[in-house]
Amino acid sequence: MHKHSPIHCIIPPDMLKNIATKGTAGQKNMAMSTLKVSAQMRGQRQALEDFKAATFRVAAIGGKERIIYDAKNGSNLPGTVVRKEGDAPSADVAVNEAYDGSGVTYDLYNDVYKRNSIDANGMRLDSTVHYRTGYDNAFWDGEQMVYGDGDEDLPVSERLFNRFTIALDVIGHELTHGVTQFEAKLQYFQQPGALNESMSDVFGSLVKQYHLQQTAAAADWIIGAGLLTANVNGVGIRSMKAPGTAYDDPVLGKDPQPAQMKDYVTTISDNGGVHINSSINNKAAYLVSEGGTHYGVKVTGVGREATEKIYYRALSKYLTANSNFKMMRQAALQAATDLYGQNSKEVQAVTKAYDAVGVK
Repeated sequence: MHKHSPIHCIIPPDMLKNIATKGTAGQKNMAMSTLKVSAQMRGQRQALEDFKAATFRVAAIGGKERIIYDAKNGSNLPGTVVRKEGDAPSADVAVNEAYDGSGVTYDLYNDVYKRNSIDANGMRLDSTVHYRTGYDNAFWDGEQMVYGDGDEDLPVSERLFNRFTIALDVIGHELTHGVTQFEAKLQYFQQPGALNESMSDVFGSLVKQYHLQQTAAAADWIIGAGLLTANVNGVGIRSMKAPGTAYDDPVLGKDPQPAQMKDYVTTISDNGGVHINSSINNKAAYLVSEGGTHYGVKVTGVGREATEKIYYRALSKYLTANSNFKMMRQAALQAATDLYGQNSKEVQAVTKAYDAVGVK
């Protein structure tokens, strides 16, 4: 039985290791520091393995309640309160982005799924900005969101990452780790861990699409759009539409994500490749929504609204701690059948999408 800490970081360790190997002296220091801090945080959070035992902050007002804290480049969490629910916008853009992004994520879950916050029981949404100096990551620690400022202390020509509140899909991704924590409780290891990451990507993208009122066709399906600076040859951290194409950069390396089960990466790093192999389910979810032909299999997409309902039902009703990719296929099929009927186009889309990525 593998025990894994609940800290979930958006930047995968392989990317940081590449920077620590190939970057400038300043970039290497940032990457090494981020890797070290993330490892320390995992140790500190080990005590939160049993989430039921933790005392979660319930919103005093019984609905959407956000509190934004400022760590002031220190490491003490949560930090100093700088904005509460209903307060006017701050002069600090990171504070406002954390406030707005957590609000939009709350709205998607509340409006579409009638879910009362992350835990379905009115959990207050706490976020800390300006965590440490040069911290190239954002994470959900089991209780709250934490955001680093990226490379703002490096010379402009060396910066790889912008502030981590800049991407709405990153905020939606990280907060969805909280939803998963209270629902499927997917183990953070190998295929269950890859599904944990994938569900966060799926809902991270859906949060952005919901906010922008986009169709599946209009969405970029990029996770972390805007996070990489102009110094990087890349569009984001991951591409759900075209796994393996998000970046190809001399310092960050090449996006290692496979687009089909035959290319599944077996590794001991990254908790058994949780960030790498998440793309297989990501691609399936993209195909369910938008459709397309993948490895000779033609999928007719059913759009954003059906996709978000199918994947939420799969996550909240059918996935369990040890679910693997085959179980994910079954969960999505059962969810689509429940919602739309056995002979529906939605069931057909799920069937074809998982056939296309080689999960049978």
